[in-house]
Amino acid sequence: MFLAYLIAVLTIILASLAALGALRAMHPDVPDTELLGGVLGLIAGGFASSTALVLTVALVSQPFEPAALRLVPGRETGVDLAAAVLGMLSLGQVLDSATMLAGLGRVGSMPAIRQALTGIGGAELFGAVLVLGLMAGAAEEVFFRGYMQTRLRLVWRAGPAIAVSSAAFALLHMEWIHAAMAFVLGLYLGVVTERAGSALPAIVCHVANNSVFTVATAIAGTVDDRGINVLLLAASLVVFLACGAFLLRRLPRAVTP
Repeated sequence: MFLAYLIAVLTIILASLAALGALRAMHPDVPDTELLGGVLGLIAGGFASSTALVLTVALVSQPFEPAALRLVPGRETGVDLAAAVLGMLSLGQVLDSATMLAGLGRVGSMPAIRQALTGIGGAELFGAVLVLGLMAGAAEEVFFRGYMQTRLRLVWRAGPAIAVSSAAFALLHMEWIHAAMAFVLGLYLGVVTERAGSALPAIVCHVANNSVFTVATAIAGTVDDRGINVLLLAASLVVFLACGAFLLRRLPRAVTP
């Protein structure tokens, strides 16, 4: 399993270099900083990493069986899924606002991502939602919750399996602020997966979170006003705690080793 992770990382690097090289060849007159740091570079990198993760899972999971990756419906209902998605969105906002209030909103990779997405529309927005929202969200969950966490659960208890798969997910983001946020979100997605007995709710949550972030950033840009972030943090924290309590009650811990 850890070898598969190393294969995935190497494949992501090679695929990203190939994608960015192809993008460079398609737009030879655009400066590197503008091209690679813009939305097209973001989309190319997202497409490459998503493809690499899915191909890695297909390679190491032979035969490829959805049930073995928990890519089949679990114990969740429609109401549970809605609560899980709302919990994911609110947790994402808690982390985003907390980062802004801590003075870290302009540090690391997130400002560059926001800048690339701000103001886009039309085909660029559609492509960003398709790749960064749908493809990246689904591919990351198939690998980290469907493959890695499920494999770890064969030999470990739920807590260590969730923590290690979340840490591996965080390390993939390469930068400490983005990685820290990814780790917390990974813990939430890992718990949802274990409670539901399926990785499908985590996929829906991740896709929804990425898609909402992409669209909201394209429309509103970066919200860095301190007062607004205080209100967003407080309201989102209340919603997250309510969703978490609801899910813990509705989806009790499964009786597994």
